[in-house]
Amino acid sequence: MTPLTRSRPFATLQNLPRDGRDTLFLLAVIAWVLLPQAARLPLWCSVGAAAVLAWRGWLALKARALPGRVWLVLLLGLTLGATHLTHGTLLGRDAGVTLLVVLLSLKTLELRARRDAFVVFFLGFFCMLSNFFYSQSLLTGLSMVFGLLGLLTALVNAHMPVGKPPLAQAAQTASRMALLGTPIMVVLFLLFPRMAPLWGVPSDAMAGRSGLSGSMEVGSIAKLALDDSVAMRIRFEGEPPAQGELYFRGPVLSGFDGRQWLASRASFSSRQGVTASLAVSGPATRYEVTLEPTQRPWLFVMEAAAEAPDLPGYQRVMQADLQWRTDRSITELVRYKAQSHAAFRHGPLQPVSGLGEFVDLPPGFNPRTLALAAQIRRDPRHAQAGTAELVQVAMERLRTGGYSYTLESGLYGANTADEFWFDRKQGFCEHIASSFVILMRALDIPARIVTGYQGGERNSVDGFWVVRQSDAHAWAEVWQAGRGWVRVDPTSAVAPGRTGAAQRLTAPRSGVEQALGSFSPTFVAQLRATWEAVNNGWNQWVLNYSQGSQFKLLKTLGIDTPGWQHLSALLIGAIVLACVAGGAWAVWDRSQHDPWLRLLGRARKRLAKGGLASTSATSPRQLARQVRQTYGDRGQALHDWLVQLEMQRYAAGSFDAASPTATASRHTQRPPLRQLKRQFRRLHWPD
Repeated sequence: MTPLTRSRPFATLQNLPRDGRDTLFLLAVIAWVLLPQAARLPLWCSVGAAAVLAWRGWLALKARALPGRVWLVLLLGLTLGATHLTHGTLLGRDAGVTLLVVLLSLKTLELRARRDAFVVFFLGFFCMLSNFFYSQSLLTGLSMVFGLLGLLTALVNAHMPVGKPPLAQAAQTASRMALLGTPIMVVLFLLFPRMAPLWGVPSDAMAGRSGLSGSMEVGSIAKLALDDSVAMRIRFEGEPPAQGELYFRGPVLSGFDGRQWLASRASFSSRQGVTASLAVSGPATRYEVTLEPTQRPWLFVMEAAAEAPDLPGYQRVMQADLQWRTDRSITELVRYKAQSHAAFRHGPLQPVSGLGEFVDLPPGFNPRTLALAAQIRRDPRHAQAGTAELVQVAMERLRTGGYSYTLESGLYGANTADEFWFDRKQGFCEHIASSFVILMRALDIPARIVTGYQGGERNSVDGFWVVRQSDAHAWAEVWQAGRGWVRVDPTSAVAPGRTGAAQRLTAPRSGVEQALGSFSPTFVAQLRATWEAVNNGWNQWVLNYSQGSQFKLLKTLGIDTPGWQHLSALLIGAIVLACVAGGAWAVWDRSQHDPWLRLLGRARKRLAKGGLASTSATSPRQLARQVRQTYGDRGQALHDWLVQLEMQRYAAGSFDAASPTATASRHTQRPPLRQLKRQFRRLHWPD
């Protein structure tokens, strides 16, 4: 391939007419805006939008005619039907975003006039904003900044005069506009009142997000181990606890139907006397949690928190199972402070009728596990054994029976506990915890499953502890007389390193991460830590900028008891100040726009009053000639001033050489414009 051949595509683009060039640029910007949506849209929508944009680009490149209205109506009808078939409705977030993408892509096939282009621009802005329904990450924000600049460039370019102005000029103007608007954006961000839940993301904004749920089917938490996304970040005050003590409590599961564990019936338990009865002792660990949206009304705290987490705008209540809940789902990034005690006791100390819920087992399931429990009970060594001793029997079996901890245990059947204890002897934490609790219940010991997160890793850059979805964990609680509910983590008997730092199953890395990791593992780890620290800063200072943060800002400004009224007053004051500053800038900018032409215009007006008419095309040299012909010697001073005005713009010697003063003036230095302005006010203007 010759250099000439290689450059032919670029030459073709450069030789395109302005309409074709501008259309291709706009299509590229739209593709950039829609690209982050591709993974969330239905496959037909992503493929269809890409095909329509490619088709429209081909039409622009080949200067072909646009399709007729019949084709557009047909395509619109097909996409509306496909949207309804996919989502079951034309309303709601997902269906609305799909329709928006469809309308934007189809509208590009109607780009015939400037009005059509404006519709495409504003649909593009809406599509750009819809990206934040799904992700508010720093990467999404940076991507949409480029999309915003691209759309602004296209919008500015559409307002530029005829000809073929370079896109770089339009991009420069758009960037200047964005920079000028940045202070206003910052002021609105800082001072516009946050009124939850109005300020929150719509309730379905996090639908489909991975995380813990209110039930557990054996194998479900193992799927979370493949998700390496951040669940929450922790900042401890002082020395953090040992990693083996980092149990963040979530839903407690007590109902079992043979396959699935269901959430504890806390209200029923409370009526039967199974209340939290939490008693803590020893020093408290204070920390701050930044929790990612979960679409669930749960607050994850370390075991055990006796006081409600400090989360303004939410009502917090601790249930009988020791789980903290809020009055509504967490649909946005939240930050709350809490304090926990590693030494605690909770639950009834003596048997109560409500404990019967925690020994129930469905009939017909796991017969070999029931037989194992009966065998343990018949063993003379355990005839008089209490709860603590029987727990140790089960834990010893896990330690010495050849059991292993793995994500690849395969699909379990109906009798999950039987398969774990006798056949597979391997599984993830929920396999182990479920089988352990079933065995405890078969031994007539009240037991339940607690789900949450265990462990985490410290980010070496910002010092935050990062807890990921892959840290999701399930453990057990058994009830003992005189002690209440006691945590037992059977996974620690199978894999002691799971609750420490030595053996933590991690999600598979991408091909790029594996390649870089083989080259330099420490570099990949440092790069990841740096990026997550930057993301954490974005979360702390931008996404989590709440009403409480605004009030702290007002206190910094000297307002002792801040409220939304103060925010409104400051916002209005800032807007007024911005308007005044904008007006002053406009006056200054107007004074800077070619003062020479403005001075010439004033001279024309004065001469027109005296009967000497001229047009905007009349030069000072021509005006000077007319003044000499009309007024003679009486207009000599005015004639010389007009000659000097021309010299000021076009240099010496550019005026009429026939003028008697031409030779003398040719060697005169160019007069400053300020001097000519002063002379203008002192001139005698002939009537």
